Amino acid sequence: MEPVRPDGPRTSEQTSLLERAYLEAVDDVADVDEIRARLLDSAYEQFCRMGIQRSTMEDVARRAHLSRITVYRRFATKDVLVEQVLLREYRRYFSQFLLDIKHAETAADRLVLGFVSSLRAIRHNPLIDGMTAVEPDRLASSMIGDEGRNIAAVQKFVAGQLRREQAVGNVHSRVDADLVAELIVRVCASFVAIPSHVVDLDNDAQLATIARQFLVPMLNPVTSGD
Repeated sequence: MEPVRPDGPRTSEQTSLLERAYLEAVDDVADVDEIRARLLDSAYEQFCRMGIQRSTMEDVARRAHLSRITVYRRFATKDVLVEQVLLREYRRYFSQFLLDIKHAETAADRLVLGFVSSLRAIRHNPLIDGMTAVEPDRLASSMIGDEGRNIAAVQKFVAGQLRREQAVGNVHSRVDADLVAELIVRVCASFVAIPSHVVDLDNDAQLATIARQFLVPMLNPVTSGD
């Protein structure tokens, strides 16, 4: 199944960071400004080592061996820089995600591969690892202290993918795409935020088995008449 762009034109205000990253991954967008890419690399390394809260624009400039003015010319504020670093990480994630599911033949296969790919990408991302070590409270609050906005953004994306599967007949029409997406995202989020003493989160085969046993059945609803 080819990746599908969200329906209808969207303004930057209407498009979430996650959606922008997905669109850029589909369009195979890459950084063409060498200085900008250098600054994003330096900011990424700085955030991984020291965390976002403790890092300054001066730290990024120093690590990039560029002037502070150069940083501000590319990124007006630290918030803008952080957003662009996250956007690039999301884009890299979606690029790998699309590669992982490219040859999947069924919606069930795409769900399993997407589940495993997502957990692998998030758990082994140096930026998230750095935040876990340096700013564990910030990571937790980003997931549960934002009134559910981050979870909602991911849920919206997953629900959209499920509806596209429904539109071409790969997922049963009775499936509540919003509810199934909510459950999938919350399972992933709980594994990311809370260590498991039962599931080996570094074992892709075990994760795939769990996805097939507990997540895939949600794509085929059972009714009282079945």
